Amino acid sequence: MSPQQPTPRVSHPIFARVYQRLSVTMDRAGGAEHRRALVAGLAGRVIEVGAGNGRMFAHYPPTVTEVVAVEPEPRLRAAALAAAASAPVPVRVLDGVAEALPGGDGEYDAAVTALVLCTVPDQTAALAEIRRVLRPGGHLRFFEHVAAEHPGLLRRVQRAADATLWPLLLAGCHTSRDTAAAITAAGFVVDELYRFTFPATGPSSPAAPHIRGTATAPVEAAKP
Repeated sequence: MSPQQPTPRVSHPIFARVYQRLSVTMDRAGGAEHRRALVAGLAGRVIEVGAGNGRMFAHYPPTVTEVVAVEPEPRLRAAALAAAASAPVPVRVLDGVAEALPGGDGEYDAAVTALVLCTVPDQTAALAEIRRVLRPGGHLRFFEHVAAEHPGLLRRVQRAADATLWPLLLAGCHTSRDTAAAITAAGFVVDELYRFTFPATGPSSPAAPHIRGTATAPVEAAKP
């Protein structure tokens, strides 16, 4: 990110306080297992986009040499800084946004998004930026809530939620994004894609459909 481009100010104080409690409840309902599976086997330098309050940090394997965790919301970033102190791998928490990530082209071995691509203002720009900072052949690991897989009532509910109060109350969150398709459109090759409802039990919501998977950044063909 160029020094001439200051990080946009992002502040969601009410959501930040609610999310810090909600994220603990979600992890107890099975989210922790999804987070652990998300980063299993990663190695090298990792950029985590939208680190929130740092709930991912405890799950990184020792083969990860550094995590650069980007979070624009100041209250969540402060919580992430506290979580980084007890992380099993080195974690550096930075102020930043998904559309302008810190780092040069091809700097990271892997990128991680966990429940963040629903909230970024420009998903296309965010994925392009993730692709930029990943080395060719690097991996994107994603765990996101998404649009319902099939047309029907839930999709209509999601569109209605996104057109009314849901994004306003939940820090810009959208429930009807087809994130898997957006990842492919950004040039990634999706290697694994697991669809599921989360939480597995309890009342459903527009944000119930989830995906978790792995995608690979393209390797440029060698020039003759």
